[in-house]
Amino acid sequence: MPWCKRRKNEPSGTENVGKKPTITYKGVTPIMEFFTVDLHGYEAKLPVLPLPSGVKICFFNLHGNVELTEHCAKELAKMVSDCDVLLTAESKGLQLTHAMARDLGQPYYAVARKSKKLYMQDGLEVEINSSITTGAKQKLYISKFDADLLKGKKVGIIDDVVSTGNSLLGLEELVRLAGGIIQKKAFVLAEGDAAKRSDICYLGTIPLL
Repeated sequence: MPWCKRRKNEPSGTENVGKKPTITYKGVTPIMEFFTVDLHGYEAKLPVLPLPSGVKICFFNLHGNVELTEHCAKELAKMVSDCDVLLTAESKGLQLTHAMARDLGQPYYAVARKSKKLYMQDGLEVEINSSITTGAKQKLYISKFDADLLKGKKVGIIDDVVSTGNSLLGLEELVRLAGGIIQKKAFVLAEGDAAKRSDICYLGTIPLL
């Protein structure tokens, strides 16, 4: 949202309109760190944020960013063009996979949810260990429709970032349970040691700090 500009002769009491707010913690103005990464021709500036564990991550967020999402989808689609169908997990992978499926001419893609919805009672579920951001065990669910979509197909697993690989393991297990074939595992970013993996493809790498 753009900052508002104060009009001339505006009544008193509105002196702060148009000024960017400063957030302070215990009287100290925080200094934001950034990490710059090249995503196949798109330079992204990521804020460095601390997790409760003390580890700092380069925070990557596709939500609301049309240009970045479209660019990443276009580049990743080239890497998974040999896949019949795509699978992602909510929520950050959703718009990315939607755009990729569109570019690949695939009318449907499968979505693993993090809670069992009413329409998913006859679907599949798996439990996964904690990811670097959640810090707790969780479950992934797919509907019967999505399970049938994966059955016998070459599946591309898609997400925004791969780090510990725990979420990826859950998605892989869902593909196996559905009777699909894991063809590709593609991500915008590989974080930390994930960049050393030979079984994935990605656009860029980020460190754990």
